[in-house]
Amino acid sequence: MLKVGLIGAGRIGNVHAKAITSHPGSNLVAVSDAFAENAEKLAAEYGISARSSDDILADPSIDAVLIASSTDTHSDLMEAATAQGKAVLCEKPVDLSLERAKQCQNAVAQTGKPVMIGFNRRFDPNFAALQAAISKGEIGKTELLAITSFDPAPPPVSYIKVSGGLFRDMMIHDFDMANFLMGEAPVTITATGSSVVDPEIGEAGDVDTAVVTMTYADGRIAVIKNSRRAVYGYDQRVEILGSDGLLQAQNMLENTVVKSTVDGVTSAKPTYFFLERYMSAYAAEWAAFVEACEANAPMPATLDEGVTALAMAEAATQSAKTGAPVKLADFI
Repeated sequence: MLKVGLIGAGRIGNVHAKAITSHPGSNLVAVSDAFAENAEKLAAEYGISARSSDDILADPSIDAVLIASSTDTHSDLMEAATAQGKAVLCEKPVDLSLERAKQCQNAVAQTGKPVMIGFNRRFDPNFAALQAAISKGEIGKTELLAITSFDPAPPPVSYIKVSGGLFRDMMIHDFDMANFLMGEAPVTITATGSSVVDPEIGEAGDVDTAVVTMTYADGRIAVIKNSRRAVYGYDQRVEILGSDGLLQAQNMLENTVVKSTVDGVTSAKPTYFFLERYMSAYAAEWAAFVEACEANAPMPATLDEGVTALAMAEAATQSAKTGAPVKLADFI
């Protein structure tokens, strides 16, 4: 039984608490949060102790920690947890600073302890099935990938100001998904972004609408589209064209009812946001982490892969500012 400490009791921390306590191979024993009332509330819900992060990290009876705190704490906590001999699952991104993320990468490597980065979309049943089909060669050689990821509404500008920007905060999931599906990172990245949803986002120095084109060593191409606003719901689609066919993962809808009348054919909207869309993915992600820990096997979404995705976000940020393509090798 894996004894687990949870660091971070906000919205995503609560999602992870449910996954941990629902798995038969893990036992949530303690929680901490920068806001004590958050930790105390979650602790009361699950009958566990609310403690400080330092106490959790120093407790030798805790085997693993799940880090769901603010991004600016991720690197420090990963280093501290692995130094104490604990396995780690940390929410994305590794850090807002690529340089700091690389320092963390090196420090963790010296401990030899396993770290998994929370790219939960890899574990979505639809995207996982799509990747499995690619791996089996069902559409031949992959040639062109298109990823669509639109949020239903933008977050508060107060969040935008500390998020690290759309490419690091939002599109980083899609960078990892591209690597997951294409089997490698791209060679060049070209990005364009603008603020058309909310001018305050632009005034805060960020974009709310962006397109990234990536090219690979063998000539393949991937395109990612992001928007902070899609009024019809959470739009999450993937399409990949291969030499022998096409694979698509479509949106998950609120229900499967389709109405067909003389006026046309209508169906339900996509699920509203990530909590509704990806709950099964969070559960599968945690199950994969527990399995890797029990088997002493490699993590399915490594710290190295997290640093690569952050480097891609950094490259895209620079490309969007300059309007020119950039080589990912300059950031790795």
